[in-house]
Amino acid sequence: MQILGISAFYHDSAAALIEDGNIIAAAQEERFTRKKHDSRFPSKAIEFCLSYAELKLENIDFVVFYDKPFLKFERLLETYLAVAPRGFQSFKMSIPLWLREKLFQKSLLRSELKNFDQNFDWKNKLLFAEHHLSHAASAFFPSPFKDAVVLTMDGVGEWATTSVALGEGNNLKVIKEIHFPHSLGLLYSAFTYYLGFRVNSGEYKVMGLAPYGEPEFVKLILDNLVDLKSDGTFRLDQSYFDYCTGLRMTNTKFNNLFGGPPRTDDQLLTQRHMNLAASIQVVTEEIVLKLTRGLAKETRAKNLCMAGGVALNCVANGKVLNDGAFKDIWIQPAAGDAGGALGAALSAYHLYRDQPRVIVNNRNQKIDAMSGSYLGPEFEQSEIEERLNNSGARFTVLDDEDLYIKAVGALAQSKAVGWFQGRMEYGPRALGGRSILGDPRSPTMQKTLNLRVKYRESFRPFAPSVLSESVSDWFDINKDSPYMLMVAGVKKSHRLDMSEEAKTLFGIEKLNVPRSDIPAVTHVDYSARIQTVHSDTNPRYHALISQFEKKTGCPILVNTSFNVRGEPIVCTPEDAWSCFMGTDMEVLVIGNCYLVKEEQDSALKLNYKDEFELD
Repeated sequence: MQILGISAFYHDSAAALIEDGNIIAAAQEERFTRKKHDSRFPSKAIEFCLSYAELKLENIDFVVFYDKPFLKFERLLETYLAVAPRGFQSFKMSIPLWLREKLFQKSLLRSELKNFDQNFDWKNKLLFAEHHLSHAASAFFPSPFKDAVVLTMDGVGEWATTSVALGEGNNLKVIKEIHFPHSLGLLYSAFTYYLGFRVNSGEYKVMGLAPYGEPEFVKLILDNLVDLKSDGTFRLDQSYFDYCTGLRMTNTKFNNLFGGPPRTDDQLLTQRHMNLAASIQVVTEEIVLKLTRGLAKETRAKNLCMAGGVALNCVANGKVLNDGAFKDIWIQPAAGDAGGALGAALSAYHLYRDQPRVIVNNRNQKIDAMSGSYLGPEFEQSEIEERLNNSGARFTVLDDEDLYIKAVGALAQSKAVGWFQGRMEYGPRALGGRSILGDPRSPTMQKTLNLRVKYRESFRPFAPSVLSESVSDWFDINKDSPYMLMVAGVKKSHRLDMSEEAKTLFGIEKLNVPRSDIPAVTHVDYSARIQTVHSDTNPRYHALISQFEKKTGCPILVNTSFNVRGEPIVCTPEDAWSCFMGTDMEVLVIGNCYLVKEEQDSALKLNYKDEFELD
């Protein structure tokens, strides 16, 4: 049985294909269109999924959309009616769009799918799953657990903003919800907006900025904005927000509470901004911890699965893991709306069709069903060479051993290396398939990658990719973290003593003080967003890091996504070549092709700094 899942029309459109419950292919539309967070119907992602499986739409048993438009429209109307006449301007702008497109999404989907198959049987094959059920299904069904509590937290689905489901075998049932407008995701997004970053894009900047600040506004937030109960349930005072019906996230009352208007994107970040980021991060962690502790106590479950955009807050996830209320935790790597496509397909297979679920096992060790999240396109060596030749690239083809040795030599010389191998990752994180790599021992690597390669803010941290067998030697974590969704501290044995002068520094001044043997991946609070690398899911990346350890004694590489600020992660060899020629990246490795910047035709150099919009 083949089932195609689709998410679209809000942000991060995607498609996912499963066959008899096995995940075959999945990708976001943005990777093909090169438009960040592309919300349009995922035609190219669907085309990829079908092509990869050598199928046509006529071979598909069901197509499943990840939410229910009529329920979402009901929420929109009820919200406007509840606050009328406030919000009329927003109402006037949004209702025509709903009436023209979103309300009648079944017709729109039918029309788009007919581009793939004129005879598509939409009456019997087109299904709809509720938004939070799609998220929950994406988290539970691929997890390594037979049973688990599933916590979904995001901005808003149809009505739900936070939901709890119980999963057992092939069953999954939502048992409680918090409804709009009370939303942890929207609370965090309100501070994202107030700090001058883009909503649905810049939340991770707030998380990265938080360690530079002090959480001095926590009490102010909890006393005024959030009514937080002991079990983690909460309500937001809507008099401070404008997201229900307005064109902004916050309002004048919010501004007055926090001492001024929202930051504009051209304003310098101040210590106050950093303290605000630290405060909302602490509040988020407190809410999530109260929720997870309450659920563990209530259900007595040992396993927790998580999905929804808030589940991408890896700092909070690390706190939940360390808290120990649950024995084990698994988080969907495509936790945001893109993952809803996969969840929709899985919910149709297991819940609608009542098909059995098989837990993936490997040598009696529980692993998940996501294949490392390497579910996107891949390119044969001959195709890579042809595409690079057509682009005018100059390269050397090496065997595997020479390739690893040469790439490691460049990394050890503090060069930035583009690494393009195997299938593209599904979800927002680059995991060694489409990555830019660096030497974590270099005290200048973070600044170099941020300013000269990524063209982004200097404060943004980078993640360590560490051999799974060595993770507990370097970090305070004894669990796998294959999807870069857990933060843990660098072990004290690898930390550096701070001078008295360095201890007095505040804010961004902390950035250039080395804190460990691996300063390029050690944040100012000694934390790191960890990716454990496994030989069974990514043997080439594992082999590269192993070669780096052999040369340097360090089983870790800096890993950041292969793109510049505002650009989707690269998908094709041409995308990688363009990014390589548009930045100060020194080396590019695609398949077994090895490219050095100074050997390229200078006439083909690009200016990537202003190529994409600010994210």
